[in-house]
Amino acid sequence: MTEHITSYYAATAHRQDARPALSGTATADVCVIGGGFTGVNAALELAERGVQVVLLEAAKIGFGASGRNGGQIVNGYSRDLDVIARRYGSTAGRAIGAMAREGGDIIRERVAQYAIACDLKPGGIFAAINHSQLRGLAHHVKTWSEFGYADGFELLDKTALQRHVKTQRYVGGLIDHKGGHLHPLNLVQGEAAAFESLGGVIYEDSEVTELKPGDMVTIKIAHGEVKAKTVLVCGNAYLKGVLPDLEARIMPVSSQVLATEPLGEDAAALLPSDMCVEDCNYILDYFRRTADNRILYGGGVVYGGQDPASVRSKILPLMHKTFPSLKDARIDFAWSGNFALTLTRFPQIGQLAPNVYFAHGDSGHGVTTTHLLARLLAEAVTGETQRFNVFAGLPYYPFPGGQALRVPLTLAGSWWYRARDWMGL
Repeated sequence: MTEHITSYYAATAHRQDARPALSGTATADVCVIGGGFTGVNAALELAERGVQVVLLEAAKIGFGASGRNGGQIVNGYSRDLDVIARRYGSTAGRAIGAMAREGGDIIRERVAQYAIACDLKPGGIFAAINHSQLRGLAHHVKTWSEFGYADGFELLDKTALQRHVKTQRYVGGLIDHKGGHLHPLNLVQGEAAAFESLGGVIYEDSEVTELKPGDMVTIKIAHGEVKAKTVLVCGNAYLKGVLPDLEARIMPVSSQVLATEPLGEDAAALLPSDMCVEDCNYILDYFRRTADNRILYGGGVVYGGQDPASVRSKILPLMHKTFPSLKDARIDFAWSGNFALTLTRFPQIGQLAPNVYFAHGDSGHGVTTTHLLARLLAEAVTGETQRFNVFAGLPYYPFPGGQALRVPLTLAGSWWYRARDWMGL
């Protein structure tokens, strides 16, 4: 049996029991592959619509990025709304912009409707390291206002930011009061339990080995199979060897996270308003307080998805630069996990066959966009295709150089953006 990695989230998860592996043959209207945010929420959306769903997870619910991430509700996408409109045209841009806050709204709806205990807290801060980034935040507010989102934002100068983040590292920032943070593993486990309460069936330790298309799709695992009218492929960065053409659309990227010992009032002194924070660098730092007053600090990337030689040595200098007072704090947890990056840094959703759908590539904004894409998948399966088609109609571009060269070429491109951050451009 595959267990969760050793992380703060796994150590404090509410649900520790295991679901059985599939043995024999199961049938369903819809089979969902992948037990992260996308798969679980697509299954839940369909169950709420009265659809019979079986979900297959290769390891444990929330084993991948959904149970390892920074736990931040960041609205929008990895590219801002004006960039999306220029790239894909005003019609698609407006439609995509209209959904920019929906993922966060779905999370809050789920937590309230199903009484999910996941330490949900309001408010997220974007912190500017230089004045160019601060001007970018002001542009962000202007852009979102033009798309109809005039509420929820609060620009901060350095003095005002100090009331929320006790560090000298930043020159100002922006609060998104519609953002927030939470315990992601408890969220996805709570959503899975909600799905099961509606009659949904989950099999863990049930890695898919083959998918045979047809009027009834056959999904094979080591000791069984599912026969379903429709399949949703939601494996994201952890989908391996089943659909190579789909895997070629994304690149796994690892991010690293630390959690300190419980710090009590010292944690509250560093983040008095208990909002989560991310900076504005291309390769950004992100951090927040946990419910038991630890500082959870993440950042760094490894293209290709490999773990770094030492998570601690990669992240500790970043945390100490932001909070020098934490140099003597004990680190209780250090872990790594993969998210899926697309070349455009924009999520992809579509069909591999008339009854085989997929969604992946949230590119660092997975907590919110997964919930949105899950709803779009469920809408499409039940005949509401308009919003699904907006995303599915966007062009797909492969990584240059294929799987052999995508990592070095992406790394080389990232150096340009790192240099701009360093120069304050």
